[in-house]
Amino acid sequence: MITLKGENIYLRALEPEDLDFVHEVENDESIWELSNTQTPFSKYLIKQYIENAHKDIYEVKQLRLVISSYKDKPLGMIDIFDFDFKNKRAGIGILLKEVKDRGKGYGAEALQLLINYCFTRLDLHQLYCNISEDNNASIKLFEKQGFLEIGLKKDWNYSHDSFKNEYLFQLIKK
Repeated sequence: MITLKGENIYLRALEPEDLDFVHEVENDESIWELSNTQTPFSKYLIKQYIENAHKDIYEVKQLRLVISSYKDKPLGMIDIFDFDFKNKRAGIGILLKEVKDRGKGYGAEALQLLINYCFTRLDLHQLYCNISEDNNASIKLFEKQGFLEIGLKKDWNYSHDSFKNEYLFQLIKK
């Protein structure tokens, strides 16, 4: 699918071979705050998730894609969630697993590919994302792709003995 191929990376469906990669990402406690995760996931559960990842976005209301280099190295994941076909909107989340892969433009390229896919193939009208107030890299990434801050959710997430605000960003199809 040409829609999901960029200059330096491409987005692809989850494969059985991604089990260890997804297991590592989902069980990395340093990023649990981003996904509101509280407990680890077993390989068994992740294997079941991957086996069901082929289900249609219209049925399961979500889609997870792997951000891959052209050397077929998985770099991270990008998600469509809360897919609402009736109102033509969805949420987006993105993560590059390794710190060394961040700041190289892979996230921006993956996000642009997914935006294009959502607006052209899925015929969505708007996309949104939720970003913690202290996640400057994500704020910059989404703003660079045209997302606008439309709200602030005060004391939205509890982490490390304190509450954090969360911004709501939105991109409306032109």
